[in-house]
Amino acid sequence: MAAQKGKDLLVKLDATGGGTFTTVAGLRTRSLSFNARSVDITNAESTGQWRELLEGAGVRSASISGRGIFRDATSDADVRQVFFDAAIRNWQVVIPDFGTVAGTFQITALEYAGEHDGEVTFDMALESAGALTFTAA
Repeated sequence: MAAQKGKDLLVKLDATGGGTFTTVAGLRTRSLSFNARSVDITNAESTGQWRELLEGAGVRSASISGRGIFRDATSDADVRQVFFDAAIRNWQVVIPDFGTVAGTFQITALEYAGEHDGEVTFDMALESAGALTFTAA
């Protein structure tokens, strides 16, 4: 796969649950990370006392983070409302020429900041709240 433009990695929110996704406006940086907690089953009979892990066990999760500029757009209002409602909504992360990761997430942090000689910025963090799907591009 050839190099991709970072601006083409999109974070989208279905604010109403109706299946219509809106790109979160103003994001300058965004990331998606996957995590898998392992289950250690090492015991006194483990060969050479090497750690053993239980295949297929443990908790899998994903996190989305984003940082951008406040634009007072519809998506800004949607993100703010979803956060204050502590709602779990459907989100998509579109990875150019790779595919789309989709599933339910909850916004776990929302921060606004601004410097006297700069623009208002925001940071958001989301945690997965259920199974995720991947659809190849």
